[in-house]
Amino acid sequence: MIKVSVMYPNTPGARFDHDYYRDRHMPLVKRLMGEKCKYYTVDKGLSGAAPGSPATYVAMCHIFSDSVEAFQAGFGPHAEQILADIANYTDLSPVMQISEVVVGKS
Repeated sequence: MIKVSVMYPNTPGARFDHDYYRDRHMPLVKRLMGEKCKYYTVDKGLSGAAPGSPATYVAMCHIFSDSVEAFQAGFGPHAEQILADIANYTDLSPVMQISEVVVGKS
């Protein structure tokens, strides 16, 4: 299992519409990727490590897929449409990381 993390740096003055991201963008990603996206999570940054410090990221999502190849097969054909939707909720440039999930507990 892999996790694709898409993180939006908390930049003063930047625009980020959390409602749109949660209610429209991420459901769009899931619909387009189908079963290649096993599930996803959405995070809203609240704070940094020190009391009163700002969160490093204003928002992030984590998309879980069986493999890098599965993610690419689900995302690739729809990349243009998914990336074009970013302007609808933010003016930030996302940072992306693909990780192997080594432990998953519930």
